[in-house]
Amino acid sequence: MKSFFVMVVLCCCVLNVVAQGFLKTVDEYPFIKYDANRILIPGQDSSRLDLFYDKLDSVVLCRRSKVSVLHIGGSHVQADFFSNQVRLNMDSLNLDMKTSRGLIFPFSVAKTNNPTNYKVKYKGQWKPARNVSRKHNTRLGMTGIAVTTKDTIAEIKVHLNPADSSVSRKRWEFDQLRILGYAEEGFVVPRLKLDSVRYLDGEYDTLTSSYLFEMPEPTDSFIVVFAQQDTLLHPFTLTGFLPMNEEDGIVYHSIGVNGASVPSYLRCEDLERDLYLIKPDLVVFGIGINDASGRSFSDSMFIANYGRLIEHIEAVSPNCAFIFVTNNDSYRRIRRGRYQVNKNGLLARQAFFKLAERHKGGVWDLFEIMGGLSSMPKWEKAGLAKKDKIHFTSKGYALIGDMFYNALISSYLKKE
Repeated sequence: MKSFFVMVVLCCCVLNVVAQGFLKTVDEYPFIKYDANRILIPGQDSSRLDLFYDKLDSVVLCRRSKVSVLHIGGSHVQADFFSNQVRLNMDSLNLDMKTSRGLIFPFSVAKTNNPTNYKVKYKGQWKPARNVSRKHNTRLGMTGIAVTTKDTIAEIKVHLNPADSSVSRKRWEFDQLRILGYAEEGFVVPRLKLDSVRYLDGEYDTLTSSYLFEMPEPTDSFIVVFAQQDTLLHPFTLTGFLPMNEEDGIVYHSIGVNGASVPSYLRCEDLERDLYLIKPDLVVFGIGINDASGRSFSDSMFIANYGRLIEHIEAVSPNCAFIFVTNNDSYRRIRRGRYQVNKNGLLARQAFFKLAERHKGGVWDLFEIMGGLSSMPKWEKAGLAKKDKIHFTSKGYALIGDMFYNALISSYLKKE
């Protein structure tokens, strides 16, 4: 079993989450199947997860090394309530190590919902493109979303630690910033605005199609402008920001696009190239609710599409561990005020178990934890889910984020 030191540290971290309200949910929400809150290994091959847990040992016990986690999904992840709750809990394992926050995208610029845990302001006219659409002609990377402008006043300001955030002031800081994006023949160059007269230029990396900026000092915010290099106006396409530092610890990246399915991410031409920037040690797959939303659902096609996506990830991180989050119970709207339970949730659940067995991964069975088929109305009545019977409330997302974290750490503690 784990060393005594590791057990003590981890048990304290887990109990910290439990003490903040997890245990009281047993009485408050009796419809939740708490005994199902664990990481299952359908194929009985935990070798990949064991490698990930070994890397966690390096952080928790030895206080060195970086561990990269990627949480990828649709609207559940774009809102970043679920994934950010896991991020904050995982950050408790970092203790005094002030590692970086992880990949972000300025969703507000694309006129869609931005996570509340970082703030975005912008100027100028921007055209969005998303991986859910087949009609756009924009090259997309791992974020699955992009914004393009040729407006001379275009500007984006990002603050990682807003005053109304749940994290402490200045928790997320960086001294390097990588801007993911491109412009034709370099006719537009992103620059960081330090103040009213000072600007910082970055170094362009042709291999990753990104710009690397070395900050003069650690900071938690930045302003980027886009300098035209020609008399004619040219477009610049932005696909993400990666604020970084050299601190060891666990970095929790999240990628989500409203309405995204597995094929949506397969449309991202630069997905594999961008993944080299984060090289995940663990990928938490939360894609599937949109794949199974239609009247028909092909589990074989679903499994095949996931296989193609995993191939891209393995090309970058051959020993990456996988945890598949089964779809939550959900309903279809059949007419105003009337909903019908989506029985594809049962088929998708079986497909996730097959995927985990095939790819030596784990399963966190959210569908079963919720209470199985037709359990969503109970979550809605308890204030944990929204009226659309697909999404959760912020309270519900926080709860499942805590539960997922506890299941993951419990699995880690059991490793020999």
